[in-house]
Amino acid sequence: MTGTDHLIWSNYHLDYEDWKEDLEAEYPDFSDEDRYLKMLEINNAYLDDERVNLNIQLSQAILIIADLGLWDGRHSGYKEIRSGNIKDCLFSNYDYATWYVDKNGDLRCDVIHHDGTNHLLYRVFKDDATADQRHRLEKKIFMGTATRADITRVTSRLGDEIGKVYGWEFPQRTAQKTYER
Repeated sequence: MTGTDHLIWSNYHLDYEDWKEDLEAEYPDFSDEDRYLKMLEINNAYLDDERVNLNIQLSQAILIIADLGLWDGRHSGYKEIRSGNIKDCLFSNYDYATWYVDKNGDLRCDVIHHDGTNHLLYRVFKDDATADQRHRLEKKIFMGTATRADITRVTSRLGDEIGKVYGWEFPQRTAQKTYER
């Protein structure tokens, strides 16, 4: 995540000092350890709030494009969120997660786990994308050969819909010619 990205939610690098004054005022009888645990609980509840905020139903499935950091190196992968609802992007089984929209309007997540870090990119399939186009893109992603042009030909960014909720704006992309080779 960079300084020009828009943070949605994170549980990484929580600084107790940023929370301490409010927690001491709200929970004066708690120990520092109990207040720290309360900070984690409150922060996790904020993720539920973000799921409510981003309950946005799209017309197509969402494609997760993954750059996976595994014990044996980096690998490419993909997964579909068939519901097509942006709130369903905000789930992780890993230790730490940070969801944000980058300066280009792409929803992203960095998740940290015991083997390394996974970088996820969320895109929605375009309404006119054929099953064959989707399959070819997924194959290229799996093989690690998908280019940005391959991805944008079949999918669209999610930041515009998310930006409507939070008041964020992103630069408009120029229309790319779509053609098959």
